[in-house]
Amino acid sequence: MASSDKVLIFDTTLRDGEQAPGAAMSGEQKLHIARLLEKLNVDVIEAGFPISSQGDFDSVHAIARTIETSTVAALSRAVRGDIDACVAALKPARRSRLHTFISTSSIHMRYKLKQSPDEVHERVVDSVSYARRFFDDVEWSCEDGTRSDPDFLCRCFESAIKAGATTVNLTDTVGFTTPEEFFELISQILNRVPNIDKVRFSAHCHDDLGMAVANSLSAIRAGARQIECTINGIGERAGNASLEEVVMALKVRAGAYGVKTGVKTEFLKELSNCVSEYTGFVVPPNKAVVGANAFAHESGIHQHGVIMHRNTYEIIDPADVGGEDTSIVMGRHSGRHALRRILNQHGHDLGENAFEDLYQRFKQVADTKKSVSDDEIIALVQS
Repeated sequence: MASSDKVLIFDTTLRDGEQAPGAAMSGEQKLHIARLLEKLNVDVIEAGFPISSQGDFDSVHAIARTIETSTVAALSRAVRGDIDACVAALKPARRSRLHTFISTSSIHMRYKLKQSPDEVHERVVDSVSYARRFFDDVEWSCEDGTRSDPDFLCRCFESAIKAGATTVNLTDTVGFTTPEEFFELISQILNRVPNIDKVRFSAHCHDDLGMAVANSLSAIRAGARQIECTINGIGERAGNASLEEVVMALKVRAGAYGVKTGVKTEFLKELSNCVSEYTGFVVPPNKAVVGANAFAHESGIHQHGVIMHRNTYEIIDPADVGGEDTSIVMGRHSGRHALRRILNQHGHDLGENAFEDLYQRFKQVADTKKSVSDDEIIALVQS
């Protein structure tokens, strides 16, 4: 497992992502996103939590019936009734996965589950064993894994694998860990748990401290070969690891990580826009990879650089993520090189004195506005 150079992308936009307050989508919208995720070539689409509502069950069933190449997963607690609902919802799927979980941290076991570690361990074995009656592909996750006792965590991982889990997933449910801690914990688990090299090790990170992507990349360094993430990083509270950021980090820094995904990155922007539209969650302009400003430049120094050679200030080609071309935004920080470029594009060739006069007038206008359009610049020329 650790020597493989392929990292599976497990997208949970339709399950964990939709759990963000206010992000609920219609069944038709979820089906459309699932089709786009398949077009993106993600490995696993977690379609929902069938036992949670009839609407969720119907959405998972419709997605399972439609998707042809990606694996369709459904979530269940460590409860046989939940697993039965997943069996029914995933019945038409060409490739299906049962994803079952239970909390393993002392705070969750004491206050939420109100069960002892031995009782929780018994439920791990029972849920995975029961799921394997219906599914060849079973994933087990430890909720709040990064705040769990490492010895108990290793015990549960070992038992889940013995019971038949084919993927085991370490979750940073509340975004508590750091990249260094996560690396050490995963390394410890991989070194201590028997037969863990026979299954796929996965990581699921939340962004409460803004480290979900960094922690996911650290997990890959430690040996994880599946990352669970969402489009635009949507999800509970501060959200999940952003799929587009994880994937592009692995692509741009291939030499540093030595792994690859099968994601067709040219469709990232399309999916980002769709998820934003359906959820009503506006993508911040400064969002990495898919934000409106990701390939926009207003500073004269930066503008001069990208005009001369794109790579001076852009490490990603906008076309690689399905974005529009580099944008030169004219504002108070813009310089003469960018202004001259605008004039040339519109067929104006001014002498040095006239150009300098125009530049000074442009600066006066730019100091009163957030940006100056091409039309406003041409109006200055004509005046």
